[in-house]
Amino acid sequence: MERMVGTVVRGLRAPIVKEGDNIVDVVVDTVLKASEAENFSIDDKDIVAVTESVVARTQGNYANIDNIAKDINKKFGEDSIGVIFPILSRNRFAICLRGIAKGTKKIILMLSYPADEVGNHLIDMDSLDEKGVNPWTDVLTESEFRELFGYNKHPFTGVDYIEYYKSLIEEYGTECEIIFSNNPKTILNYTKNVLTCDIHTRFRTKRILKENGGKKIYSLDEILTTSVDGSGYNEKYGLLGSNKATEESIKLFPRDCQPIVDNIQAILKEKTGKNVEVMVYGDGAFKDPVGKIWELADPIVSPAYTSGLEGTPNEIKIKYLADNNFPNLKGEELKRAISQYIENKEANLVGNMESQGTTPRRLTDLIGSLCDLTSGSGDKGTPIVYIKGYFDNYTK
Repeated sequence: MERMVGTVVRGLRAPIVKEGDNIVDVVVDTVLKASEAENFSIDDKDIVAVTESVVARTQGNYANIDNIAKDINKKFGEDSIGVIFPILSRNRFAICLRGIAKGTKKIILMLSYPADEVGNHLIDMDSLDEKGVNPWTDVLTESEFRELFGYNKHPFTGVDYIEYYKSLIEEYGTECEIIFSNNPKTILNYTKNVLTCDIHTRFRTKRILKENGGKKIYSLDEILTTSVDGSGYNEKYGLLGSNKATEESIKLFPRDCQPIVDNIQAILKEKTGKNVEVMVYGDGAFKDPVGKIWELADPIVSPAYTSGLEGTPNEIKIKYLADNNFPNLKGEELKRAISQYIENKEANLVGNMESQGTTPRRLTDLIGSLCDLTSGSGDKGTPIVYIKGYFDNYTK
């Protein structure tokens, strides 16, 4: 019978892991049991993906607000700190902010507006137009912002993040001043000591601050890069990619992931004879048109993956071929012509008109986004994702 199904994605239910569990064994065992229970084969070029959260949990990669406070105080001393461009998130930043506040005496909190880096909005663009405010040039104090825009709660979380972040800082007796600006240099009018909390623009922000008189300049990926009093840490990403664990602690982004994916691949090869690709994934990279966030609060989509996932897709747009190359064909004749064209396509289609409209992103970012949407972030209980047929095309 003719093949009728292409890529198939399965979220696999796995045990709830704890610190000290062997994540390699958990993943391999889950994949083999799922294959048997659901009657699907394990084949070459299938993909196994495991969410970063369960990897970090098995590593025990946690830290608390005291660990954060101690590292902040070590780097900044008793000086006031400018904390700039944080994302608006109870899960991603609130506990980090509590630790930062506990480690200093005064914070000047500078928020980008109308939205944070990943699209969480304080206000909408129409409000800026209505009030004649230019977010690229205008600097607002908290009172000016409130006078112009009032009190606004996030449409999904119901939180006024200005009020919420201020309360977290003042909870520790730390003085708090809030300003609104999209220009990194603004903060240097208030303090020369800055913790920049943006994720994907952090290198540019730090460069601007250092070039314009900043003294103690750090970013979140430089906090908890080593253990503090036995805490978890991440030598490459620090606090970036962390999530709330409790009201006093965070789970950090996992470390040393490459041996994990390599070992999973090797054991599955030993047990099945098949060469399966493996990756660890975090947030996907996609935009929500209603909530306006584009999701990627982790520093990268995938901290580790096997070599077969390197690169970008090399695909031809079928509808382009049908409309441009074979407009007079239809039915089986058209199918044969397109199949033959795909079978003989060039190894590198960059710049080729037949590939226009295909997604120009890295494989790991595409697959990680697919996995993140499949596993979700709630109670599905499927931290492992199994993908079949991702590298197949119309001819296979």
